[in-house]
Amino acid sequence: MKVLSILTLLCTILFVSVTNAQQPGVVTGADTTFRVITTAVPFLTISPDARNAALGDVGVATSPDANSAYWNPAKLVFIDKAYGGSISYTPWLGKIINDMWISYLTGFYKITREQAVALSMKYFDMGDISFRGTGNEPLGDFNPRELALDITYSRMLTEELGVGLTGRYIYSNLTGAFPSGTDTRPINSAAVDFGVYYNKLMKGTKNSTLSLGALISNIGPKVSYTDDANKNFIPTNLKIGGVYTTELDPFNSISFALDVNKLLVPTVNDGQSVLSGMFSSFSDAPNGFSEEIKEFILNMGIEYWYNQTFAGRIGYFNEAKDKGNRKYLTLGVGFRNQKSFGIDVAYLVPTNGRENPLAETIRFSLLFQVKKEKEESVTD
Repeated sequence: MKVLSILTLLCTILFVSVTNAQQPGVVTGADTTFRVITTAVPFLTISPDARNAALGDVGVATSPDANSAYWNPAKLVFIDKAYGGSISYTPWLGKIINDMWISYLTGFYKITREQAVALSMKYFDMGDISFRGTGNEPLGDFNPRELALDITYSRMLTEELGVGLTGRYIYSNLTGAFPSGTDTRPINSAAVDFGVYYNKLMKGTKNSTLSLGALISNIGPKVSYTDDANKNFIPTNLKIGGVYTTELDPFNSISFALDVNKLLVPTVNDGQSVLSGMFSSFSDAPNGFSEEIKEFILNMGIEYWYNQTFAGRIGYFNEAKDKGNRKYLTLGVGFRNQKSFGIDVAYLVPTNGRENPLAETIRFSLLFQVKKEKEESVTD
């Protein structure tokens, strides 16, 4: 990607940022004031894998798999395999350029039946940029990029309840040393996630399962690309959700999932501390409760499985118009080999009449999950 001036560079970053609520701002229209809650490093909130992306970005209480460390670390210990991993790839702004992409790599290991650990990495590559000065003279090239490295611990408290904790290192470098003479720097920071997961088998005429989950993610200090006087919150987020799964017959099952998301970030950044901002985020909207309720995002998804081998998925993401107006339908399919291998594919369709950086883009994930040898021999 070639950019002819610093102004064009900033416009490119702003386009990506507005889509994902990175830069602060209040936009006033003819009849309405749009107050988008804004944070630094919003790439942390982008769904990394294709299965949950196809479900409208639902994931806090969906059935556990190799990507659970991102969606809810408490789910990780409920995976019925000894170890496994997943790799995902997502083109970004694929309709415009071809050198921006997000990848996610994760692996887990069951220490015991009651304990599990995972390592994960999310990498956002924003392509190559050529900087030029006011006289169009070349200043140099740079590749903006962002990175998150996670380590997760998950613990089963009872047969139905688990908790999980993730520690995260965050790196974001958008401009490198350009433009020269300015006080810009990369972000190096840390954050933690804490999750709870409950899974209950409901016996009746049909075998059904109710799963509930809650997650507070990205609890960490404010950060800045310039100086300590201009710090922004990172996307600390509260996610609560549930999934109801029922077997239609021995070969067919269907799940209905719903998540509710709320950024624990002040509507207006007035210099609050991280803890103060988290609590005040529930009551600081200038227009009171009518505006506050609009800061909750709804994610809905339906997942159908045939013989636990083939899956069909549909989902919907809904955000209030004056809080970002992200609205899109998601579709996807999946395949699982009964032994260990799986593949998921997702596709996104905007429903708000606006472009989306993931529109008309195919996202995919590959995963493997392996049982212990002694468990396989007993089964055989």
